[in-house]
Formats: sequence, structure tokens, C-alpha cells
Amino acid sequence: MTEPSRPSLLERLSALLLREPEDREQLIGLLRSAYQRNLLDADALSIIEGALTVSEMQVRDIMIPRAQMDVIDINDPVEKFIPAIISTAHSRFPVIDQNRDDVIGILLAKDLLRYYAGEEEFNVREMLRPAVFVPESKRLNVLLREFRASRNHMAIVADEYGGVAGLVTIEDVLEQIVGEIEDEYDFDEASDNILPESSGRYRVKALTQIADFNAAFGTRFSDEEYDTVGGLVIAELGRLPKRGEVITIGGLKFQVLRADGRRVYTLLVEKPK
Repeated sequence: MTEPSRPSLLERLSALLLREPEDREQLIGLLRSAYQRNLLDADALSIIEGALTVSEMQVRDIMIPRAQMDVIDINDPVEKFIPAIISTAHSRFPVIDQNRDDVIGILLAKDLLRYYAGEEEFNVREMLRPAVFVPESKRLNVLLREFRASRNHMAIVADEYGGVAGLVTIEDVLEQIVGEIEDEYDFDEASDNILPESSGRYRVKALTQIADFNAAFGTRFSDEEYDTVGGLVIAELGRLPKRGEVITIGGLKFQVLRADGRRVYTLLVEKPK
């Protein structure tokens, strides 16, 4: 006798969701119940919750603030801004003219290969791609749909007065859904939790153990209430920090490089001079 086939994941979820949820909280509750019954794994639950959260978030919630933007001045010679492009390792850069409110286009780092190829008529202005501007209030799910339709990866965020408030990338939006997206320039080994940068600054993984941090910086932070540097920062602020936020703890300046609505990923730590 042939055994009946097991119901698919979709069929099991459909059965669970026959009780139609009346609001977002009930839907989340049903999904978490599905996880507890092993109908969803932890990653799938996290992604679904992230997708639901994105539909309620606005660009201002995740944008890189104006002051933290890495930009190129069109009036600078190529030799001056190429070192900054190499050190930041971004693939796209807003290009400004008079000031940070005057964004005239986007430069792709790969286009600079023509400069290294010895092109005689090398002109940065002619290489610029059009800049896309979005309001701070745009919802992230709408922005993601526009990114996909236009194949743009970066947008400049405009404030209510027409000035530049910051920038946002498609990676920033996707990280709200799937969590941190690491690339070849991110930390990948436990031994790389603390990496020195210029001017006495260090890139530090938020998951770095307090004991390891104390050993590296000569600090005496307690690990009784939290185990990691990220936990230390969250405890001091009393909430999850936003990208670009700065706080001083024990004489060290902590700047949040990467964070989303659920956790902190990377910090920039600066020793006092």
C-alpha cells in the first residue's frame, strides 16, 4: 500500500493560516507558532519578519546621514580622490560640485579603470550616471520596488527643503530583510574582530567579546550584564542605535557603522588623543 505523501511546506503553512489574522501582530504570532511547530526554520522566520518590517519603515530610518557620506568633489583632480576611493572600497560615489547639496551625479568606481588604462581624454564629468533623488518619507518596500525596476543601486535622500539629507543603497534595504550582507571587504575571521584603521581608529565587530575588547584597548568594561561590545553600546544608549550614531563610553568614542532594526553589526572605535 502506497503511503500518502507528506504535505508540502506551503500546504502546512496554509493550514496554519486558515485562521485569518486580523492585524500584523496576529500574523507575526501565527508565523512564530509555525516556527515553534517546526514548519519554519529560524532563518525563514527572520526573513519574513524583516520583509513585514520593511513595509512599515521609511528611508530616513536607515539612510546614511549626510555627514557620513563619502563623496567626490568634481573640482578635485583624479589623483586627489582616488586614494579615498581605494580606502573606502565602495562601488559607487555621489559626486558634488559646490557643496554636499549639489549632487551632480554618481561615479562608478569601475569606470576609473579607463584612467588606469591611460585614456588620454579622461573626463570624470562625462562618466557620471544620473543621480536618483528620493524623499526621506518614502517607504522602503516602495523604494526596493523602484530599485529593482530601474536597476539603480543608490539613491540620494532629499529633505523637505530640497537639500541632501543622506543616501541609501539597495544593500541597506535588503539588510533590513535578510540581515547583514557581508562582502569581500567585511570581517570574515574571528581573529579579525578588531581591525586598525587610520588616525587611531579601529573597526570592531559588535559581537566582539568584552574580555577580548578589554585586552585590545586596555579598558575594564564589565561583562556581567552583557557579553559583547554591541551589548555595551545598546546598554549605554538604552535602545538600539542607528547607523552613524556616536556615543562616548569610558573615554572611547564609538560610532555605529552598521546596524539595522534588530541588531548592531560594526562599530568604529576611536581612542582619545
